[in-house]
Amino acid sequence: MNGSPDPPARASGRDALLATAGQALTAGTGVLLTGEAGIGRSTLLARLAAEQAAAGRLILRCHPAPDERGLPHLGLIDLFAEVSDAFLAGPSGPAGLTPAEQAVLRAALHRTADPDALPAGSADAVLALHLAVLKTLTALCDRAPVLLAVDDAQWLDPPTARALAFAARRARRLPLTVLAAARLPQEGEPGLVASLLPPHGLRLTVPPMTERETTALLAGAELPSWPHPLPARIAQTAAGNPFIALELARALAAAGHPPGRPDPGGPLPVPAGVRTLLLDRLDPLSARARRTLLAAGAADRPTVRLLRRAGCEHAAADLAEAAALGIVEAPGPGVVRFCQPLMPRLVYEAASAAGRRRVHDALARAAEDPVEQAHHLASLAPGRDARTAAALADAATAARRRGAPAIAARLGQLAADRTPPGDRAADTDRRLTAAEDAVAAGDYPLARRIAHEVLAESGQPAERVRAWIVVVDSCGQALAEVADVFPQALEDARDDPELLARLHYRMSWRAWLVAGSAPTAHTHAARSAVLARQAGDRRTELLALTQQSALEFYLGRTTAERTLTLALAAPQDPRVLFDHNGPVFLKHRRHLLHDRLDDARTELRALIYTVRHRGSAESLCQCLSGLAQVEILRGRCERALDLAHQSLRVTEQAGLSQGPAWYAVALAEAAGGSPDRALAAADRARRHSEDDDDQLFLPRALHAEGHIRLLRGETAAAVHALQRTRLLELGQGQGDPAVRRWQADLAEALVAAGCADEAAELIAETRAQAVRLGRRGILAVLGRSAALVAEARGDASAAVARLERAAAQSAALPYRLEEGRTRLTLGRVHARRGDPRAARTALSEAARLFTRTGARPWLALATAELDRLDAPAAPPAPELAALTPTERRVALLVAQGASNRETATTLTVSVKTVEAALTRAYRKLGVRSRVSLSRALLTPGQD
Repeated sequence: MNGSPDPPARASGRDALLATAGQALTAGTGVLLTGEAGIGRSTLLARLAAEQAAAGRLILRCHPAPDERGLPHLGLIDLFAEVSDAFLAGPSGPAGLTPAEQAVLRAALHRTADPDALPAGSADAVLALHLAVLKTLTALCDRAPVLLAVDDAQWLDPPTARALAFAARRARRLPLTVLAAARLPQEGEPGLVASLLPPHGLRLTVPPMTERETTALLAGAELPSWPHPLPARIAQTAAGNPFIALELARALAAAGHPPGRPDPGGPLPVPAGVRTLLLDRLDPLSARARRTLLAAGAADRPTVRLLRRAGCEHAAADLAEAAALGIVEAPGPGVVRFCQPLMPRLVYEAASAAGRRRVHDALARAAEDPVEQAHHLASLAPGRDARTAAALADAATAARRRGAPAIAARLGQLAADRTPPGDRAADTDRRLTAAEDAVAAGDYPLARRIAHEVLAESGQPAERVRAWIVVVDSCGQALAEVADVFPQALEDARDDPELLARLHYRMSWRAWLVAGSAPTAHTHAARSAVLARQAGDRRTELLALTQQSALEFYLGRTTAERTLTLALAAPQDPRVLFDHNGPVFLKHRRHLLHDRLDDARTELRALIYTVRHRGSAESLCQCLSGLAQVEILRGRCERALDLAHQSLRVTEQAGLSQGPAWYAVALAEAAGGSPDRALAAADRARRHSEDDDDQLFLPRALHAEGHIRLLRGETAAAVHALQRTRLLELGQGQGDPAVRRWQADLAEALVAAGCADEAAELIAETRAQAVRLGRRGILAVLGRSAALVAEARGDASAAVARLERAAAQSAALPYRLEEGRTRLTLGRVHARRGDPRAARTALSEAARLFTRTGARPWLALATAELDRLDAPAAPPAPELAALTPTERRVALLVAQGASNRETATTLTVSVKTVEAALTRAYRKLGVRSRVSLSRALLTPGQD
């Protein structure tokens, strides 16, 4: 495979903890694992013990239980269970115990039939027992290094704990190590657990599992294979606690939620074991602190100030008490946050009905926020009441305006539930508004559930069309799943221009995504804009005009700019401003067509800031993905990687179609990450797009695959993927090569496959389109492809001239990565025509550009090409021959302007290694500075 090897993966989270603990145990340092109940301490302890056993240690284990703390010496009985009576014999035995020590130890281990032999509580008896334990452990250490593995050490009986602590303090020269696990907050005798470790022992807190680790845990368990949003929701609710995650998932499976069923909108079922585990944490709290926690759990946005106004005068102290037990985060000026998301619900459910009413009444009087106040008023009046329903509807409107669609959806549902039976129209309107808010919040299962409830009950055309639109909008890219919706919706809409406008807009998307026909999609978009204008529906008109403009750009029609200007004209609908299908989002694409990358970046960054607070999950995903692609073009590969993975996380959490996000990840990994990871991401993008029958993103996924295979040198596979891209894009009607930039990659792949004439035809067609539309960036990269055609036809001089011209054109534009690719190609052509000096100059410049942009896969190719060349001409050949490969790579990167740290990162070595190699290279090359090194390596013939 092409490309440099990936750097060693840095351990994080639990992997880092296991590595640290394993190293400490191997070095003979004791380890104490701490963490809350269910966090996985026992699993990690068992894994570490197994690793130590495999390394030849003798493992003595005990795992006490809560009701065993009062049974003296039970821990010793478990630890010495595998130690024979012969080993514990008197002075002649391996342990060398005195008769008194043997008697007291055997009695403690209940290996004597004489009840009078049980150890007395005198100081002498205790000392004899402690010495017997120490001598026994010493004798065992003579046979093999010993590891004492004590799980749930907080339940260890005190006599055993004191005996082990005595031995630990005196075992400094013995191959004796303690591995213990204890619950936090620690229960039992203070300091008892810590005393088990020898001096300088290592204390490690087991971190919560990440969401990915938790979903992987659920995938490995014998559970239904739910769609991603449900495991992600379980992981978020469990807050990284594997026991809670598994118990929640099992309870959900037992409640009858089979695979493929939508994520239930109600709360997750909480099994008794989880309920007990969490509520037990409240036992040490004072009654006053519990009342404060109930108020905090009942409030939407609890703050210390709100709790004080609600009668919790000592809220700060109460919350500090709860924080010490790991129930809430340390109180501050902001919102009070529970450490475990289930805790507020369980605290609320455990309270009496009278206690809940008192809390809601106090909070309703204390709340200054109408949204918060409406929530408590609804809780105080659970029946149907017109005033309460109206207050809740007003609160939902306020939440929507402040950019909180999830809260608006919940309040809207409550408003509908409180609406009197005789007001059916208000009930349905509130439900549909809540469903639309749920779409904006990314809660698609809830949106679909409400929409289908309305469709089952309503016969009103306007209500039914609104519900059908919610169903369509909640499907994201997977519009093929709702193909049967449109005929029913059109029948319900009849001849109403407003309803028809909304449907034609969505039919435009369906024509592009599912049918793959941009002309048909354009017809629907234009029809929607006209109908919306007639109906006075400015929001739908703006969306339709944006879609019409986007399609005109794609089709290469010169009317696109004028249509976009109409979409950007006043008046604007605030909701459209935050939509990725709105005109503001399309502005960045127009900037890209005209090579204005900085302007595109500015537009997207501003949009992302707004969308994070007021937009939908799908809009955020598309904005992040779009900005990642802009950063790739700008040559900021590390930033692009971060943005692409952010987009993927948002997509997974919201349950959206993952094809677009994986496409962005594939491009970002190809530019600045790992070609292997890039290819895997492209494959996932393709499979998701095929599963969703998404014709809009399928050619993009195929382009990503072809681009990556070209990068890896897999010519035949690259041609296959890119030819499929061409077939799909041209079939859809693409007329502007700058909208989807696959043409240069296909031309280069065709040349490499020996099809120079076909490549030349493709270049000519694309060049004509680019010249007509003024796409300078496309013309620059086509120059590189045309140069390869010239070289393939035997005119290497013409190839060099075209590449130099293309490099100059790219340098005048903001495409640093493309400039680097052109100079890499120029270096290869020089090398093939037998000019190593010119090749080295071009390749060195390419490597410099790739270093500065963070384009690791491309830097690996440039470095490999440099390694293939003969030594530079300027320095004496014997001196260059003396350089080792590492010294040579270091010298080249430093000569190209890389710092020592950047060089270390590129070569995946330490900074000290770089410094040492550079010092040796200076000496061998006879230079004394970086400037002299650059002159020697990059400008041959000059001093």
